[in-house]
Amino acid sequence: MGTGPTVDLAGKDGGYRHLLDPNKKWYNNRRLIVLNAWLVLLLITSSTNGYDGSMMNALESEKQWNTFFGNPEGGKLGLFNAIQNIGSLAGYPFAPYVADGIGRRKSVWLGACIMCVAVAIQTAAQSFGMFIGARFLIGFGLTFASNAAPMLVTELSYPQYRAPLTSMYNGLWIAGSIVSAWVTFGTQFMSGTWSWRIPSLLQGLPSIIQVCLVLFAPESPRWLVSKGRDAEAIETLAYYHADGNKNDPLIVYEYEEIKAAIDFDRRVAANVGYKSLFSTPGNRRRMRIIIALAFFSQWSGNGLISYYLSRVFDTIGITSSVIQLLINAILQMWSFFWASFGAFTVERFGRRALFLSSVAGMTLFFTLQTVCSSIYAQRGSVAASHTVIAMIFLFGSCYSVAFSPLIVSYTVEILPYSVRAKGFNVFNFTISLALIFNQYVNPIALDKLGWKYYIFYVCWLAFEGAYCYLFVVETKGLSLEETAALFDGDDAAERIAQHAMQLTGADVREDADTEKEKASVGETKEDFGIAAEKV
Repeated sequence: MGTGPTVDLAGKDGGYRHLLDPNKKWYNNRRLIVLNAWLVLLLITSSTNGYDGSMMNALESEKQWNTFFGNPEGGKLGLFNAIQNIGSLAGYPFAPYVADGIGRRKSVWLGACIMCVAVAIQTAAQSFGMFIGARFLIGFGLTFASNAAPMLVTELSYPQYRAPLTSMYNGLWIAGSIVSAWVTFGTQFMSGTWSWRIPSLLQGLPSIIQVCLVLFAPESPRWLVSKGRDAEAIETLAYYHADGNKNDPLIVYEYEEIKAAIDFDRRVAANVGYKSLFSTPGNRRRMRIIIALAFFSQWSGNGLISYYLSRVFDTIGITSSVIQLLINAILQMWSFFWASFGAFTVERFGRRALFLSSVAGMTLFFTLQTVCSSIYAQRGSVAASHTVIAMIFLFGSCYSVAFSPLIVSYTVEILPYSVRAKGFNVFNFTISLALIFNQYVNPIALDKLGWKYYIFYVCWLAFEGAYCYLFVVETKGLSLEETAALFDGDDAAERIAQHAMQLTGADVREDADTEKEKASVGETKEDFGIAAEKV
């Protein structure tokens, strides 16, 4: 149920923990600094998406944009927002095959190239059709980049920093929205169409940087091993994780664990098509969690704030575009703080605790937002209107502390390598479906029902809490391969662990002697170095 089957592969802190140098930090090791710089280049993929959501939210408050496109309302306004996700849907059938076929780096580069072209068209748009077509193309290109980038981050990170860095992927969605919010706040005072063309143009900045640099970044060691390029994988791991020492015990462990897991997947799950996502109990359990979290991430009431905040403000009497844009900009900064907090404390508090506390807080504050909105609608109370704003900020902090950083990192870490690209693609596909529904339904429902529409989300949030309590599995302190094995039962975990430890000689028993493990590693690492050269 909530905890799931557990296997202690090498003590309570995970199989690799005792192999890490406690004095080696990201800020005092040159190669870790370089590695993390490459990972930041990949993380900004999410900023493009966050920039887009905030930009569209802000443009709805801008008179120049509304005038140019004929004051879109209802279904037309929904299409403006939803078309990017429709473009994403068009890319989903191809994205995992591209990521597994040509590699993670080239997939990010391909997506960035497409988005650069799309942003140019969007900036130069002269009609409704041209703007819509550009946004479709942005979504199409974003699919390739956003499918590959977080996988490369999680497969390349130094083990100690994997969870926080991968969690920051979705956190940088908010960073993009912050930039967009302040850019649109400044350009609203410009006359003419450049008030919205400049924000459109700046949306392409992350993609331009990636086109220029991403092909120079290291490739995923797991992808390299899957393609039989073991020597390159060992070289990459050694260069960034062990200062170039191929015989370092950590590199021995990482390589053998990756090799064992990929070999295991090939033998046990030779069919790695989409059918394999639902062909085993472990994979069905993964997909049950992943699909649910994808829906929850968009159907928690946050869609109203992300895309239709101006409509929410209209229901409580705040109609000034300057005030709306200013509140939106401050809200994005507030959300980024809490998303960063969640990302950097994920290994301290654990995934399950963050998800449960997040949903509990969202349920409480969205209920209070609904009550205060009702009071304003009935009495016109200014105090109730201001309280709604406070509840929006508190709700945003609860959402951001778990759902912003964890939905991507948790998804990619519970999927085994053989189905990681396809499973993550299903996750993104589900999000797009949820967004398309929200972006069409929310403006219509808000126009028809006003604050009464919030009652639906209060009920849904209560359901989310029960679901997360029953099904979310804790993965704190485990490597990628250990986490994947967690869902497949004790036998699968033991087989992978034993294979992974054959050359390192580490004991998988809970009471293993750490010093003896290290001595055993030292005796075999020379043999591993010779084997690596032969590969």
